Formats: sequence, structure tokens, C-alpha cells
Amino acid sequence: MNPSLTEMFRRLLKAVGQTRAAKSVEVFGWLIFVESVILMLAPHFAAELLHLPALVPQGANYLRLVALLVGGVGMLYIVSGRLNAEGFVFASLLDRPLVPPVVAVLWYLGIIPGPLALLFAVQDFGSFLWTLSAWRAESRQLESMPV
Repeated sequence: MNPSLTEMFRRLLKAVGQTRAAKSVEVFGWLIFVESVILMLAPHFAAELLHLPALVPQGANYLRLVALLVGGVGMLYIVSGRLNAEGFVFASLLDRPLVPPVVAVLWYLGIIPGPLALLFAVQDFGSFLWTLSAWRAESRQLESMPV
């Protein structure tokens, strides 16, 4: 039986029993959520910071649209981490290592600039390594526990 919405919000506010791997997913979610807020509120500043070409009004609006999507993904990571969603944590271990090669191809094809590709690659792969090391440490702890 599914928990009530009240219980889910209670668990969201207080992450009882959150694993280190789930915490790493939550922190990654906060990181990309904050990035999305910056992109939404200050797209010209973000473009300048990333050494992107000057934005025309339509480009700034497209960047805001991307920020909306990134913010939604960030929210999924935050909530899944807070609720200790083991399946989501595992899925993130499959997804995040794919980002560096994909952005490398996008950079090579001239679709995205180098600083943006580097930011995505380092951020996603670094957080992947953090989650993987936490997952493996927790697995070793479980294996060493007496049955």
C-alpha cells in the first residue's frame, strides 16, 4: 500500500534513514536546481560566465526554457534522494557517466561551446563518482554484517 501524501511530505522534510548514495543524489539535484534558477533569472550573466556568445532576446528565452527543464530534473534528483529512492539512485549511476561522452561529441560537432561541455562533463562525472563510491561503501558494509 502506498503511503499517504502527508507521510510522503513528512519524509521529504525529514530524510530519515537516508543513505550516503541517496544524499549524493540529493546534493547533485540541489546543484542543478540552483543552476537552473540562475539560468532562469540571469541568462545573460550565465552566458557571460560560461564564455558563451552574447545572447539575443530569443536566445535568452531558449536558455530560460532549458532552465525550466533542468530545474525539473533537479527537483526529481532532490526528491528521490530525500526519499531514499534506491531505484532512482541506481538509475542515476547508469545515466550520469553518459554525459561526458555525449557533450564531447556535441562540442566536437560545434553544437555547444567548450566551457559548457567541460562544466557538464566535470559536474556529472564527479557526482557520479561520489554516488558510486557511496553506493559501494554501503554495499561493503551490508556484506560484512553478520547474518
